[in-house]
Amino acid sequence: MNKYSQAYAKDLDAQDELAIYRKEFYLPEETIYLDGNSLGLLSKRAESSLLKILDSWKRFGIDGWTKGKYPWFYLSEKLGNLTAPLVGAFPEEIIVTGSTTVNLHQLVATFYKPKGKKTKILADELNFPSDIYALQSQIKQKGYDPDTHLIRVKSQDGKTLNEDEIIAGMTDDIALIVLPSVLYRSGQILDMKRLTKAAHDRNIRIGFDLCHSIGAISHALHEWNVDFAFWCNYKYLNAGPGSVGGLFVHEHHFGNVPGLAGWFSSNKNVQFDMEHVLTPAHHAGAYQIGTPHLLSMAPLIGSLEMFAEVGIQKLREKSIKLTNYMIELVKNELNEYGFILANPLEEIKRGGHVYLEHQEAASICKALKANGVIPDFRAPNGIRLAPIAFYNSYQDVYHAISILKEIMVEKKYKNFKNTREVIA
Repeated sequence: MNKYSQAYAKDLDAQDELAIYRKEFYLPEETIYLDGNSLGLLSKRAESSLLKILDSWKRFGIDGWTKGKYPWFYLSEKLGNLTAPLVGAFPEEIIVTGSTTVNLHQLVATFYKPKGKKTKILADELNFPSDIYALQSQIKQKGYDPDTHLIRVKSQDGKTLNEDEIIAGMTDDIALIVLPSVLYRSGQILDMKRLTKAAHDRNIRIGFDLCHSIGAISHALHEWNVDFAFWCNYKYLNAGPGSVGGLFVHEHHFGNVPGLAGWFSSNKNVQFDMEHVLTPAHHAGAYQIGTPHLLSMAPLIGSLEMFAEVGIQKLREKSIKLTNYMIELVKNELNEYGFILANPLEEIKRGGHVYLEHQEAASICKALKANGVIPDFRAPNGIRLAPIAFYNSYQDVYHAISILKEIMVEKKYKNFKNTREVIA
């Protein structure tokens, strides 16, 4: 059978044991959604768990904190338990709280302790801007200049990072390292185990931004001795726009007072004693700040139930198959049209999306949307296509690349300006 045919894609779908989960999601009509690495789709279970939390508010009022199927007071910890297998952590090392950037501020405020010669933070020049803004802010809070104290590892090709160069940047003046687990543009996976060992060998603490890896690849944060990590839950974990974030703190650091303390940093047994001296929780819950955003957390309950059923290994296996198939189609069908496959081709180094570069990327993305394919544009010239294991099919991949080829053959992209929209 011709592997570049729709029949071949249909056969792959017939063999896919995860295909049954497609019906769990609300798929946009007559649309191929390939932007789940920016915002995952709504599942029926996430909708149901949100309605259950609303119902507990309706039925119990303030007693919802301790009554109902999901008592609110303990929900952050419950969701941490469900998240732990996705990142390779003990349940007590995870808490669902805050947002990506708030959690980063919390963790840097806790772990960045400049002293003596060690005063600088090591990051990279390809990281998502929000992380860099937070690091610059924290450096200023300590009285240092971000221009001299935030060191960013350079990229040789503008797409990927060389881990040897990251390690070479772990010099005697580095107090803390914050890196992405998966680069948001190219999808490169960094070797977190190797980088953590290298940091610890040099007496440097290290943390990772898991926004583009959690729910897409497996982790072993506890085993690797990663000091901390943080993430959002609205991409591969499908918890909804602006949903609550999460964080990991290795048990080695339990008992420390968080850098940004708040009421929910408390040991729950004494929290309502209302003392003016904080007794922090003896687990990752100490790194909460304020009251949990219950309506933001609620969809994650239903979403994580599906992850618990399937397991991250099976999801990763299908994700690799989907992206491998997409890459094969790109090479075969789009070779003549100026696209550059800019993500790592090795499976072990590639996250959950395919990254193409083209000088007309913005207009191509607009043409794709106009023809029923939802991609993701990344300035200046990047197109991200993320086939999600839970709800995308091999036929989705086949049709998306067929539509992209038609757009290039017929030059449909020329009907659109090659500039990004307000939200890209």
